[in-house]
Amino acid sequence: MSISETLQRGTMDLLLLTLLRDKDMYGYQLSQELSNRSGGLCAIPESSLYPTLYRMLDHGLISDHRVIVGRRRARIYYHLEPAGEIYLHQLREEYLSMNQGIMKVLASSPDNPV
Repeated sequence: MSISETLQRGTMDLLLLTLLRDKDMYGYQLSQELSNRSGGLCAIPESSLYPTLYRMLDHGLISDHRVIVGRRRARIYYHLEPAGEIYLHQLREEYLSMNQGIMKVLASSPDNPV
């Protein structure tokens, strides 16, 4: 897995788990909430969203439950599990530390003042 893929995966996990910490959400709702909270800067296509959710389900970070909406339609809501809460805390600490280091490097460059 490339550095870019690893960074994307970790960032996507961080963002989705953060949203699920607030409340249970279904897939489309997660996508919309992410876009809304980021001012449209973070968008996640369905082609990435659902494989990420399935991977997190497989690892026990989240669980899912079905809710009937209307007469026949069902929505699958995702819920943050205790293992996901622990993983989220680790991801958040790593991200904040890495971001702080990146900002220091960028600020030290005369060509790219931050």
